[in-house]
Amino acid sequence: MHLLRSCLPVALAATLWLGFPGAAAAAPATTKGTATYRWVDEHGEVHYGDQIPPQYAKQERTVLNAEGIPVQTMEAQKTPEQQANEAQERAQQMRQRQHDAFLVTTYTSVKDIESLRDARLEQMQGQRAAADQYVETLRSRLATLQTRAFNFRPYSANPAARRMPDDLAENLIRTVSEMQTQAAALTARTQEEAELRAQFQADIERYKELHTIHSQ
Repeated sequence: MHLLRSCLPVALAATLWLGFPGAAAAAPATTKGTATYRWVDEHGEVHYGDQIPPQYAKQERTVLNAEGIPVQTMEAQKTPEQQANEAQERAQQMRQRQHDAFLVTTYTSVKDIESLRDARLEQMQGQRAAADQYVETLRSRLATLQTRAFNFRPYSANPAARRMPDDLAENLIRTVSEMQTQAAALTARTQEEAELRAQFQADIERYKELHTIHSQ
């Protein structure tokens, strides 16, 4: 294999090689129909040859014609992580284009978006009010059960008190568990409401941008 090395950086080497009289002689001579490749090693040095060493076959390389003029550049082989990132970016761009199309075809003004936002928020607030009322019912039930529990061991101060009935203990446990579940659900609803507001605000800002772009 015929190789030439140059210690100049790639851009400078290409400029000198193409810019000075007789520079074509600096590149290796090739027979007609034989490609010459140019690549850079791990030290930043430029190499030419009619074959690329296996360790550089996956890196970016340039194909030169018989006159030493670049005719094709082959990109370096991407790592699986790079390929996954690019696929994710393309998917995100596609989702953004689809959402943009949805915005401009669904709404005629910002007021349309605000009206839908307010309707959704009103629905969520109605659900929250019902959940709050249910939690109050659970609190009242728990208070009643606790009052009953004080008549039995181990909560009663009466040494002769009987052991707490199983059904009362089960109701206490069940009620406390349900209150915890509802508290978590209310927290989730609060988060959902905040996310809904943020999403609609982002849609409003994006709609304004798209409307401005289409108006130009």
